[in-house]
Amino acid sequence: MGAGGRGLFAAFRVLGRFSGHVPHVLRYHGRHREFYVAVAVGRSVHTYNVSTRRPGNALPQDITCLAADRMLIFASYDNILHAFARNKEVVHTYKGHKARIHLLQPFGDHVISVDVDNVLIVWNIQSEEEYLQIDFDKATFAVSALLHPSTYLNKILLGSEQGTLQLWNIRSNKLLYSFPGWGLAVTTLEQAPAVDVVAVGLVSGHIIVHNIKFDETLMKFQQDWGPITAISFRTADGHPVMAAGSPVGHIALWDLEEKRLMCQMQDAHSTAIAGMTFVPGEPLLITNGADNALRVWIFDGPGGTGRVLRSRMGHSAPPTKIRYHGQNGEQILSAGQDGTLQSFSTVHEKFNKSLGRGSINKKKSKKKGLKLDTMALPPITAFASEVAHQSDWDGIVACHQGYITCTTWNYQKTSMGAHKLRPEEFSKHKPIDIYATAVDITSCGNFAVIGMSTGQVDVYNMQSGIHRGHYGKETAHEGAIRGVAVDGLNQLVITAGSEGLIKFWKFKMKDLVYSTELSSSPSGILLHRDSGILGIAFDDFTISVLDIETRKIVRTFSGHHGRINDMTFSPDGRWLITSSMDCSIKTWDLPSGCLIDCFLVDSAAVSLTMSPTGDFLASAHVDDLGIYLWSNRSLYSLVSLRPLPADYEPSLVTLPSTCPMQDVDVSGDEEPCDEMIEYVSPEQLGEQLVTLSLLPESRWKNLLNLDIIKKKNKPREPPKVPKSAPFFIPTLPGLIPRYIPPEEENDTQSKVVNLGMLAQKSDFCIHLEEALSSNEYKAPLDLLKSLGPSNIEVELRGLAPEGGGSMEVMLSFLRMIGMMLNKKHNFELAQAYLALFLKLHLKILSSEPKLLEEISKLSMQLEETWVHLQGLFNQSLCVLTYMKSALL
Repeated sequence: MGAGGRGLFAAFRVLGRFSGHVPHVLRYHGRHREFYVAVAVGRSVHTYNVSTRRPGNALPQDITCLAADRMLIFASYDNILHAFARNKEVVHTYKGHKARIHLLQPFGDHVISVDVDNVLIVWNIQSEEEYLQIDFDKATFAVSALLHPSTYLNKILLGSEQGTLQLWNIRSNKLLYSFPGWGLAVTTLEQAPAVDVVAVGLVSGHIIVHNIKFDETLMKFQQDWGPITAISFRTADGHPVMAAGSPVGHIALWDLEEKRLMCQMQDAHSTAIAGMTFVPGEPLLITNGADNALRVWIFDGPGGTGRVLRSRMGHSAPPTKIRYHGQNGEQILSAGQDGTLQSFSTVHEKFNKSLGRGSINKKKSKKKGLKLDTMALPPITAFASEVAHQSDWDGIVACHQGYITCTTWNYQKTSMGAHKLRPEEFSKHKPIDIYATAVDITSCGNFAVIGMSTGQVDVYNMQSGIHRGHYGKETAHEGAIRGVAVDGLNQLVITAGSEGLIKFWKFKMKDLVYSTELSSSPSGILLHRDSGILGIAFDDFTISVLDIETRKIVRTFSGHHGRINDMTFSPDGRWLITSSMDCSIKTWDLPSGCLIDCFLVDSAAVSLTMSPTGDFLASAHVDDLGIYLWSNRSLYSLVSLRPLPADYEPSLVTLPSTCPMQDVDVSGDEEPCDEMIEYVSPEQLGEQLVTLSLLPESRWKNLLNLDIIKKKNKPREPPKVPKSAPFFIPTLPGLIPRYIPPEEENDTQSKVVNLGMLAQKSDFCIHLEEALSSNEYKAPLDLLKSLGPSNIEVELRGLAPEGGGSMEVMLSFLRMIGMMLNKKHNFELAQAYLALFLKLHLKILSSEPKLLEEISKLSMQLEETWVHLQGLFNQSLCVLTYMKSALL
């Protein structure tokens, strides 16, 4: 396997990742005349021009710090710093820190980095050399913030966890001034629009606007939501506003002229505000946070508060269930622990949608806001979707964790649906210990089948939400329902109970058709509707495959060492792909009943889904916000689908990054695997077999009818002579253009044919003469095989004495045919060449005893071979006729 994916699936890219805990950076591109936002997402850097995204290169580990200057983007992981150019190539690498870098500051031709061991290094950007290194004592001055004050040449301002500030001259390596501070740890430093003025954010929630030239505090503010995480000033558009971010996701906006709180933007993010930047000269504020959201706010309304202009957001808590929606393989529906249902496009981020959070009462939820919402439903545990009638009514049905009511969702309106589906007896009261466990929707999109923890299975109409009955007298199963499935024609409903039974019910009549006991308690089922095969995962970590036509277990697989989280079938139903808590993803080939692919990932895949077009496998993982795409390598390269040996050790594969990964070919470094060597067929499989040539039929089939073809293709009118000389000088055909030499005009043209020209022997004749003595006929045969039908006729016509040939050459040709019949190679060519030869030279052959003797030998050979072939043909035809007519 290897990191590049030597097996069936190769890492491609991740969907739904937009932001992390690292603050974004804003940079201005002079030539493009626009601002770009760089955001660290896992191991990659994304660059946005506020509306479109450009994925950058990936680093070996997650990025922990980000900064940018006019030309480069700086990103660090652990103790190594990299510089990106053009958002993609890593052009510089800076190694020298012993601990993790946590602060970065570009500084003209230099970049400053500070690690958690309190070592500050100034790097020369171009030469990658250390210009200066300063070690601070952690007990007295632990560096927590870094800033280059505007217009302060060669100077940097450092904030500490002890609360003191220091101004250093980097060029002369001197401490210029120490600020006593305010006795509280400094969390952030930000340059104000005015020269000499700096905003200092403290751990207590205070913001000090301080003049560092005179060491004077100009104004003081305080927010009530904990430490200051980010500060930004609105500049150059006439509004002196300062924004401050908090750890709970609120933003406070302060009016600097009136020195008061102007307004609050509560719940701007659901986690801490990581980065916050006003776009210079525009009423736009860019924010990002660890809740996987990047937002652009515009301040164009009354009251000074902002509204979301643009946003890119994914799940703020890990997805629990993912499924492809529709048949085009372009949308993946994802339910997350954050309670939302979202749709991610595999084509482009602009097609992503959020269907919102589940709520008991949407109106009340909107009034209360995200944090105080008591109406919010728990996260979705299982859902089913169908596109058949999604434009007419709700096409998605979902059940929630520990909740009895199932919800419907509308993909077209991107919102919760109109109906709440629950049994009628629980319409007034909601029991705590009864909840929906499994759900399926019919292929027509009309009905939803819902299984409960009590063993009850109900049917609801999707359009009206009306209860249409239940299976069994009271309950379908004695134990909790572990899975429900409806077949493609709405004839059967299959239910699995925790007591270890699989039951088949008539969909409409609700009658029990068949019940079978399983070897263990099932943990989940999955039906492939097109082929009618049902995958069953068990609590003992085994998987069985049941054919719903014969109702028999046809395959059983074992090999996982942990709970099976999810299963998915390939579109053609040949493969069953399973994921388990043992961190493995395995592909089972159903026709052969073997494991054909297995690889390990860092964190277990909680959900799997295969594209209906078969090009991608998507996975969601434990404690991971992304949806990872794996490309199916069997569609575009040679992949061995042989069974894996019993002692196969799967290798760990790195999860895809946010930029598409090329399929790395590592075969150059390693010896090619024996099983991947292509089989080359020998010229002849067995001596008793007849082998045909690989030449197209046009080369040999019409050799006897060439004269008829030429008559048909003969032009009706003779070609007309051009009236004047051509404008372009005619050239000889070929790669190198050469002019045709002018012909000398002769008044008297002789019509007598020069017989000396005919006396020249062709290459074919020469090869045949040589073969007469050496008895090697490969050269003349290869030459003949390379010629077209007309040329073959010319060559065979030239074998006769009047055509420039001889009796010896004709004898040699007949021996060549005899050799072809002996070896049984090129069988159809031997027939075609001999037929044309006999047609052209029948008179000469009948008058020459040597040639007659050779022909009689050939005749016996032909008859012997043909009798054998005819017997085989007749036998095959008899068997075929019997198979077609007999009543089996």
